[in-house]
Amino acid sequence: MKKISQRTISTICAFISIIVLIGLWEISGFMGWKYTHIFPPPSHFIRELSNNGFRVGLGSQGAGIPQSIASSFLRVFTGLGIGFVFALFAGMAISMSIWVKRFVMPVVELLAPIAPIAWIPLALVVFGIGNQTAIFIVFMGVFFMLTIATVKAIETVPEHLLNVARTFGAHKWQLWVHVIFPYILPQVFTILRINFIAAWMAVLAAEMTGLRDGLGAIIMNGRNLFDNNLILLGMSLIGVSGFFIDIILKYIQRKFFWWDTQRL
Repeated sequence: MKKISQRTISTICAFISIIVLIGLWEISGFMGWKYTHIFPPPSHFIRELSNNGFRVGLGSQGAGIPQSIASSFLRVFTGLGIGFVFALFAGMAISMSIWVKRFVMPVVELLAPIAPIAWIPLALVVFGIGNQTAIFIVFMGVFFMLTIATVKAIETVPEHLLNVARTFGAHKWQLWVHVIFPYILPQVFTILRINFIAAWMAVLAAEMTGLRDGLGAIIMNGRNLFDNNLILLGMSLIGVSGFFIDIILKYIQRKFFWWDTQRL
């Protein structure tokens, strides 16, 4: 009999725990728990949603659930992608000169602790209400931390790898392209995965500023209409979507950074 992998066991356990949680939630509603009107179980808010044709919003401003999910995914992945690429190049550019590092890194480390949602007022002034604001907020949520991670990862490149490459005649740019960049790439991507939650919360907060679609807009519509069904629907979709995005990021890490033996 083929041995079940640890990854399969973990997946099965994850689905069992989620099913148990939903089951207990549904049972509490069936038994008439007094807080059910505040925390309606999935069967309640899904039924309400089906009555509205799986659309959220009023009239022409309404958006379908698939459209809202796709919009949030597009914004967060665009912001993460741009932040990841820019941080890699910024980190490598900073690391090429000790004097650049001494002058630039204090500024980066000063800006890194600023929460992404703190940039929302400035983003609204510059970009207005739209996708650009949401993407910018995600970008700001990951760029500085990934830049710091890139610089720190470059500092940990083993000297013997560089010496071997020099022995084979590699010049400076070949060291960066064939040794340093492949070494730091998996590490920086791992930091991206760790910081994904902050970026995910940031894009949801940006969507609450007036966007007509997106998972954050669902919660804002629920608040404006005093509809707990919409609020719980939005919260559930946010949790499920974030869970699957993390799975996608893990798959990307395994698929494209296969040479990393220390990946999570």
